[in-house]
Amino acid sequence: MVRYVANKFFYMLVSLLVLISATFFLMKAIPGDPFTSEKKVPPEIKARLMEQYGLDKPLSHQYFKYLGDIVQGDLGVSMKRLNQDVSHLIGQTFSASLKLGLVAIVVAVIVGVLLGMLAALYHRKFLDSAAMVLAVLGIAVPSFVVASLLQYVFAFKLGWVPVSGFKGPIYYFLPVAALSAQPIAFIARLTRSSMLEVLNADYIKTAKAKGLSWMAILSRHVLRNGILPVVTYMGPMTANIVTGSVVIEQIFGVGGIGKQFVEAIGVRDYTVIMGITIFYGVLLMVARFITDIAYVLIDPRMKLSGGKEG
Repeated sequence: MVRYVANKFFYMLVSLLVLISATFFLMKAIPGDPFTSEKKVPPEIKARLMEQYGLDKPLSHQYFKYLGDIVQGDLGVSMKRLNQDVSHLIGQTFSASLKLGLVAIVVAVIVGVLLGMLAALYHRKFLDSAAMVLAVLGIAVPSFVVASLLQYVFAFKLGWVPVSGFKGPIYYFLPVAALSAQPIAFIARLTRSSMLEVLNADYIKTAKAKGLSWMAILSRHVLRNGILPVVTYMGPMTANIVTGSVVIEQIFGVGGIGKQFVEAIGVRDYTVIMGITIFYGVLLMVARFITDIAYVLIDPRMKLSGGKEG
């Protein structure tokens, strides 16, 4: 187990290095510089700014210096905000994004698994058809369209919830619903397909023949084995919710890290863009790392080398 975890951790570090390198060189490949948009900046002031942020140095020097700073946990200083440290900026704004993302993940897993279970237990009946129709709609409709529809119906027409803001529990309803709609649909389909396969397995028939109650069969066998694809999907789902929150936060005025990311792109604040990208990357890699470990713990048939036993 220790070797398996160490192997996964090593590949996570390699992936992080690739992400940092790609982000750095893509930012440098963009024409112009962070001060190009400034109006009528005198050449001497621009040269001083370039020197202050180390942009006058060779690209290789900038790259290795940036790597050294990252190792020390230093994401740099914003090029557009006076004395604003990028790490401090992320720390200030990520709490709102974290709360929103965690609630959306919990809602997506609970609702998606319940819908999938109902569809599997009532296979080819009304509940199955209704759940799958909702799943197809959830997958097909983009989250920003869902967000706009939710705002129009529940905020403008019905007036049940505020249209934007993030000041209390009631403000969670619309952004969480918009963020979790697509993951709910995927989880429902995964759960239904997996549980239908489990329900028709021989060991379920054997459990019934032994006289086990239906609730015992459902909790010990059907749910545990049927939930494995959902565990696998947790990593990509976290990625979808985290990256999707960038747009959703803008629509609902959440004021989280997504808003800072969009604003940084608009003003070419390289250090903020790279810092938030790397921060997002670390979150997603850690989520995938935990998912891989959880999958091995849940499914004893998994080899620690990464594949299933034959």
